[in-house]
Amino acid sequence: MIGLSKLFFRATAATAFAVALTSIASAQNYPTRNITLVLPFAAGSGTDTTTRLIGKEVGTALGVSMVIDNKAGANGSIAASYVARSAPDGYTLFVTTNTTHSANPYLLKTMSYDPMKDFTPIARTGDLPFMLVINPEIPANSVAELIALAKKEPGKYSYASGSSSAIVSGATFARLAGIDLLHVPYKSSPPALTDVIAGRVSMMFIDVPTGLPHVNAKALKALAVTTKRKSALLPELPTMDETVKGFDITSWQGWLGPANMPKDMVTRLNAEIRKVIERPDIKSQLAERGMEAFSGTPEEFEAFLKEQLVLWEKLIADAGIEKQ
Repeated sequence: MIGLSKLFFRATAATAFAVALTSIASAQNYPTRNITLVLPFAAGSGTDTTTRLIGKEVGTALGVSMVIDNKAGANGSIAASYVARSAPDGYTLFVTTNTTHSANPYLLKTMSYDPMKDFTPIARTGDLPFMLVINPEIPANSVAELIALAKKEPGKYSYASGSSSAIVSGATFARLAGIDLLHVPYKSSPPALTDVIAGRVSMMFIDVPTGLPHVNAKALKALAVTTKRKSALLPELPTMDETVKGFDITSWQGWLGPANMPKDMVTRLNAEIRKVIERPDIKSQLAERGMEAFSGTPEEFEAFLKEQLVLWEKLIADAGIEKQ
């Protein structure tokens, strides 16, 4: 007679095998219905405008629609936690930036998700350069002139933020330049930008896709980009590092799923995303929206995410920002 332990082992093994077969079949047929792309920022943000373009093309390639779900708030934690708790079936994905996956672990006292353990890296889609913009009424046409004004009247000038990149950029600027700036936080970038345009807040570090239309309309004045090297999208703008030595902050963008997504699904999604990203017409349209588009493998994205956690820990510590 077969012992109960052996029967239990065989039953468990059979169940696991059946689940594995179901998972393989599901991955092979994927996708059979629309996919939801959860975003941590509001409609109109840089992540939103670029994801709508990429998502539409990826959806067409997969034969389904990509439904955008903006879940702004709590530095992107609301959206991140939602995806982390979702089923790893490939139908709920997360398009995010360094806000949720590089900076939040060092900005927030309480985290409702783990940026590595709770997610499956799918593909990095590029960088969203940030720039320093000010209200046009401020009599400064360069970073050096802005610093001089702030030193002349300490505490008069303020900076808005709608993301972790903006928070860290503002604090880093104040520290490296030796100036006193008031931080005014917002739920997302669009309302923060509205108050800078209205003159209720002096300045802001904003992603190029969101800020550039207002700069072109003369509603804002752009002074510099945050990357150490000049942006190919805005070659006329100086870098922050030219005036404030050591300033180098970049915002990345990428697609992730919940932890334990089937490898076949990840491979399929990665392949289609990369095909879209490499299309000259899409690269051009993304550039017009202020995004430097490029991609890579899921493994490369995972390694990059780990590197960014180390980098942002140092950025935030150096800026003297305490966890909230």
